[in-house]
Amino acid sequence: MTDHHLDTVRVLYDTVAESYHALVPPRFAEDAVGRGMLGAFADLVRADGGGPVADLGCGPGHVTDHLAALGLSVTGIDLSPAMVAVARRAHPALRFEVGSMTDLPLPDARLGGIVAWWSIVHTPPQVLPTVVAEFHRTLAPGGHLLLGFHVGDELVRRDHAYGHPVTVESYRHPPERVTGLLEQAGFTVTARLVTEGTSCQQACLLARRPPSERPIMEFGYQPNLDNSRESCATTP
Repeated sequence: MTDHHLDTVRVLYDTVAESYHALVPPRFAEDAVGRGMLGAFADLVRADGGGPVADLGCGPGHVTDHLAALGLSVTGIDLSPAMVAVARRAHPALRFEVGSMTDLPLPDARLGGIVAWWSIVHTPPQVLPTVVAEFHRTLAPGGHLLLGFHVGDELVRRDHAYGHPVTVESYRHPPERVTGLLEQAGFTVTARLVTEGTSCQQACLLARRPPSERPIMEFGYQPNLDNSRESCATTP
């Protein structure tokens, strides 16, 4: 994402963080499809050693908390410092850090899994290859990726959200294009699901970085933003 888009998204979620947390509760009770995809992802990660997982664009930590309840060692990462503060307050036993999907503050090939659950919604199409490349860089061989996003091929603009006058730029992505980008980056797409949403179709993609001949690196690792790549301070 360009600096302009990063700044726009950061300002958006810094502004609405408290309202978002109050107005958008976890919806796993009524979202059987979402629970199913997240559960399948968790099963796959555990079956391959249970390595550390990053929940990218974690917002107030709803998905991070759900993944932890599924038995995963998970860290939430979000572009918005205000959202990270909300998440830390709401889930004090979990780890949350500030970071960007375009330049993840994580070492190479360390993660057993990545979830980007409706967090590429603010990623322009021309920047999506950079984000996918970061997913591939930080996943260990054999690691799993779960993406959720709105289906379409357009930019939706709003000037108000969660009770605040803010700039909102949301992108819908064609599943075929996202699948192609994943494959070009070296992923194998293992599952694809498209469902009918309230305003547009929604897609979930499961993908895997192919295993190498070497075993996946030891999974005692916990992300440390101060001692890895430079933090450049992402969100759904």
